[in-house]
Amino acid sequence: MKPVGGFTLLELLVAVAIFAVVGAMAYSGLRNIMNQQAQTEAHSERLKDLQLAYRVIQRDLEQIVDREIRNEFGDPVDALVGGSGFTGVEFSRAGYPNPAGFLRSELQRVAYVPDQDQLIRRTWRVMDRAQDSQPDEQVLIAQLHEFSMRFLGEDKEWQERWPALTQAQGSATGLPLAIEVTVELDDVGVLTWLFRLPSSYRAASPPAGEAAEAGAPE
Repeated sequence: MKPVGGFTLLELLVAVAIFAVVGAMAYSGLRNIMNQQAQTEAHSERLKDLQLAYRVIQRDLEQIVDREIRNEFGDPVDALVGGSGFTGVEFSRAGYPNPAGFLRSELQRVAYVPDQDQLIRRTWRVMDRAQDSQPDEQVLIAQLHEFSMRFLGEDKEWQERWPALTQAQGSATGLPLAIEVTVELDDVGVLTWLFRLPSSYRAASPPAGEAAEAGAPE
């Protein structure tokens, strides 16, 4: 009778060991690929968020207007305030959409305020605020380490605050020529964005209803 061929126990053990080594190597390679893919997707999402933040800031600053406001206490506040004595920056901008045609101004007050590890964008629904006026808030940048701005004055000198300390007493404050925004992020590092402000600023005008009530001819 012809003997039946087969594997010995030792051959089976060797085959299982080889298969285990190949499987471990394949799993390690697959895990590395999956980790790299996850990191790439995270970096892509982070870059998208930063690009969105850049565009929001650019849109706001490119529509800045020289229109001062009154705060919750009735005190006048310049069209743009930022730097020393003020955490973040606050300014007036045009282009506030009004698709429903509400009786309100198309100007908007905007602020960028660092809050712990986030950059918050605040907007108010009215220009001259009452004591119960509360802002709407949006987290613009996460993992924030530091946020700062510099302002280029008419004298072509950079100022750490606005209105500038060199501003003559009683003179019109006006707006800077450009604003430099610096954000330091925990995962990306330092980013510096330079925004040129419009050369002319559209004067603020009250809503049509307010103008009529102010004594427009009948």
